[in-house]
Amino acid sequence: MQKRVTHPQQTVSGTAVRVFDIHAVLAALAEHFQQVRTPVVDLIQAKTNDPFQVLVATILSARTKDETTAKVVTRLFERVHQLHDLDTINETELDSFIYPVGFHREKTRHLKQLPEVLDRLFSGRVPAEIDDLLKLPGVGRKTANLVRVVAFGLPAMCVDVHVHRITNRWGYVQTKTPLETEMALRAKLPEQYWLVFNSYVVAFGQNLCYPRRPRCADCPISGYCPRLGV
Repeated sequence: MQKRVTHPQQTVSGTAVRVFDIHAVLAALAEHFQQVRTPVVDLIQAKTNDPFQVLVATILSARTKDETTAKVVTRLFERVHQLHDLDTINETELDSFIYPVGFHREKTRHLKQLPEVLDRLFSGRVPAEIDDLLKLPGVGRKTANLVRVVAFGLPAMCVDVHVHRITNRWGYVQTKTPLETEMALRAKLPEQYWLVFNSYVVAFGQNLCYPRRPRCADCPISGYCPRLGV
């Protein structure tokens, strides 16, 4: 059984004040991460070091359950191995491969545009810089940050619905939008955690810290959660 971290206190003006120890929290989440299902984009990275496939999987994963994304990319990558394989498949066929994912028609259009844009702007290579990734069809800030971390192992701050919700639930940040959360975490979170933060928090959100009815009784960091009033 995974041990729980307890909430330390410090005394301020004679009053005991709870301290949120991000180092202890992430140590516990690292242990939890090793025990649960891996988020799909990490799984893709474990199978390939190809930034193109990581990019495609990340685009397809947006607003789609991991289980669905995993099935779709497995099927798609049997047909599409490299960038210009997308030129050899028409939109109807491509859409038939990816249709279970959310907004599949829009993503089909973006994937078909990808070879031309990458060739024109980046000589056919997936870039590693956030501002460059944002020039690609179907790539927003979350996707750009995730591709930078997963495909290139470079520090970035990927904020999805799990990271935004959970870091606010902890009270570690107090923000209203994912973009605000990204900027707050960039300013506050020690950079040593940037490469793993999204993976740990997403796995935590998918397996324990649900938006509704979170599994607080099984949570290894429940002592830090203001939701429980402890």
